[in-house]
Amino acid sequence: MAKKKKILVAEDDRFLLKVYSTKLEQAGYAVMTSNDGVEALRKAHEVKPDLLLLDMIMPKKNGFDVLLELKGDPETAAIPVIILSSLGQESDVERGLQIGAADYLIKSNASFKDVKEKIEQYI
Repeated sequence: MAKKKKILVAEDDRFLLKVYSTKLEQAGYAVMTSNDGVEALRKAHEVKPDLLLLDMIMPKKNGFDVLLELKGDPETAAIPVIILSSLGQESDVERGLQIGAADYLIKSNASFKDVKEKIEQYI
């Protein structure tokens, strides 16, 4: 049997974190969660997920800083990151993609189906 793909979900909204982790587990992924940027970085280094679903507005360290650190570290630079954020301004989207995110989804516009399809594109 194939090993489950690991997804790290970094999201400070506990309700959304629960929804995404439950639905991703039901879809057959091994899911780890983190509700702040510092923890997200630590877990990314420890578990080397196959993909990181990253919120931009989080306590301790925001998503842009997390992304910069991940992409700047050879150990974690190859992990695809999909930003899932309520920051929908074009400048935020451009900045996230320039730093190295594989994709950028705006929470209010993205259904779980959209998120799952994006994940499947990258892992």
